[in-house]
Amino acid sequence: MEKADVFLGLHDFLDRMRQSSAADLVKSIKSFIVSFSNNAPDPERDSALVHEFFGQMEAAFRAHPLWAGCSEEELESAGEGLEKYVMTKLFTRVFASLPDDVKADEQLSEKMSLIQHFVRPENLDIKPPFQNETSWLLAQKELQKINMYKAPRDKLVCILNCCKIINNLLLNASIASNENPPGADEFLPVLIYVTMRANPQQLHSNLLYIQRYRRPSRLVGEAAYFFTNMLSAESFISNITPTSISMEETEYEKNMELARALVSTGPSTEGVTTLGASNIVKPESMHHQALQERNSSLRPRTAETRSRTKDAESSKDEVSSLDKVPSLSDIENRGAALILKEDMASQVFREYPYLYSQVGDLTINDVEELLNSYKQLVFKYVCVCKSLGRGGGGGGGGESLLSSSSNRETVQNNVEPLKNRQEAETVVEQSFEHDKQDNSLIAESKPLDIDPLASKNEEHEDPEESAKISVI
Repeated sequence: MEKADVFLGLHDFLDRMRQSSAADLVKSIKSFIVSFSNNAPDPERDSALVHEFFGQMEAAFRAHPLWAGCSEEELESAGEGLEKYVMTKLFTRVFASLPDDVKADEQLSEKMSLIQHFVRPENLDIKPPFQNETSWLLAQKELQKINMYKAPRDKLVCILNCCKIINNLLLNASIASNENPPGADEFLPVLIYVTMRANPQQLHSNLLYIQRYRRPSRLVGEAAYFFTNMLSAESFISNITPTSISMEETEYEKNMELARALVSTGPSTEGVTTLGASNIVKPESMHHQALQERNSSLRPRTAETRSRTKDAESSKDEVSSLDKVPSLSDIENRGAALILKEDMASQVFREYPYLYSQVGDLTINDVEELLNSYKQLVFKYVCVCKSLGRGGGGGGGGESLLSSSSNRETVQNNVEPLKNRQEAETVVEQSFEHDKQDNSLIAESKPLDIDPLASKNEEHEDPEESAKISVI
């Protein structure tokens, strides 16, 4: 299905089911859904019954006049449509149908909500070149979409999109740092970290659901590889130990205790360890600070004490204001968080059609557009660097303009921002004037499709839409 030029999917399946000649197929599907729904939940038996039914129906499609002369792609599409329709109808019956599954979901979610407070990339041996907060946030967002869908394929696509973002990050980072191509040893730790930070609800049940009801013949190749890694990530998190994250047992237990206290009091995001290293707040310091504040609140305050406290707080605020000068990494992280908070990621990145492209996807005709995009990126980045009081050049033995190490430096306290942001934009526009005269404008943006199973013409279908179609 990944190489299909046109994915007909559910709508084509339903269109064919509307034909009078499909009455026998419609009757079979309705009969199966009714009889299946009346049985008590039994995951192993349910999975076997569903796959047996899918096999019978796909064989019936091949022999049916409605699919006479159809290609293998169209027959495969009919099977996908059938799976999506039936599993959407049966979703509430089969998803997390056992108390044990519900309990496992709750335990896994609780575990992730705790360890995400103190587990850092270094604990999972993630190398600095492979640490990219923006890409991690995008991967988390894709994984968190898994509960928006009901069909096994759609849930699997969310996992694949998450994994492909991580894989592209690792590949690009390895090329930039002249390292060997990344393998499972580099990929799995990042996936574990992203999964832990995303903490998608009912992850255990979602993975079981895909395992049980996604057709085995379609869970192969890249899809099978990434899905297997997700199963490994879940297993690692569920069975995490101090040794597995390079931490002393006493330190691990102390961190867990502090994390439970934070979770139980409903902490703000400021109290949680963030992806950016510059924003990390150690649990020990938070605990010590909390004790100091509690003790000070219990002491009676004299006028002299209040005066000293006020002066100290004023001095502390001044120092804090100097320490909080944002670095480029801080700005990037804040922007990424805003994009995700407003659910704008898919719209924003449509402007960059090559973001998820592979080398084999490019042609010689793409070089000019990519070069112009690179120029635009460089000029904008230099303008940001200058506005923050940094050098933006990459030559003369200095740092590479877009190197990851430059993004991790802290901006000095004598930052003098540009007085007028429009001036910077004008500089950038004037810098491209020559390109415009040469008709080297950046081409119109193309829709971005990071669904590795669907074609260029199909986006995610909302499972609720299929439920609204009362054909069968």
